[in-house]
Amino acid sequence: MVLAIHRIAHVLCKWRVPVIPKILKIANRVLFGVVLPPSVIVGKGTLFSYQGLATVIHKSAQIGNSVIISTGVTIGGRSGKEGAPVICDGALIGTGAKILGPVRVGTYASVGANSVVIEDVPDYAVAVGVPARVVRINKPEDVPRYDIFD
Repeated sequence: MVLAIHRIAHVLCKWRVPVIPKILKIANRVLFGVVLPPSVIVGKGTLFSYQGLATVIHKSAQIGNSVIISTGVTIGGRSGKEGAPVICDGALIGTGAKILGPVRVGTYASVGANSVVIEDVPDYAVAVGVPARVVRINKPEDVPRYDIFD
């Protein structure tokens, strides 16, 4: 439901409709506790766990296809750095993770719960800790399929 509201707001924002996208953003915030500005690009098949509860997304962030974002995640800016995070296709962002500044989380990369990412995470990597560091890089054939649920 969060993404349905967001997609309507995003289209209206692209069409430069002045007030309705802001109202839809506020509706998402009140109903689901997610801050998801209409200007954010969200790919197909992206999943916000528990409808994005306590999740905050920067207005210039880009989120790819089939990304899984857990609860309490912040994808935002960083003081002194211009730009916003780019989350590539198939990434998994764990509960409470913070992705800060103009960083790129690679294709099928995983960010552990409560990690703070302030540097790029390569494709297929697993990053954990504060600040996050890469602890493993998976082979493409060994990447877990989080998008398949029973």
